[in-house]
Amino acid sequence: MSCPNLEYRQEGDGRAFDEPRAYCTVTDAFVQPMRADVCNDRYDLDHAEHCEIYRDAGSGG
Repeated sequence: MSCPNLEYRQEGDGRAFDEPRAYCTVTDAFVQPMRADVCNDRYDLDHAEHCEIYRDAGSGG
């Protein structure tokens, strides 16, 4: 299951992109491709277990 806090956007921060980029709605920032892999549970990574941003958001801060 993908992280509910991950979106793909083609523009942001005053720029437009040719391809959509991963955006974390918790940090209000674009994330690196490896972080998006965690968000999307790729390579046996689980966002709820391996992402400190997701864990912190789930615990209320």
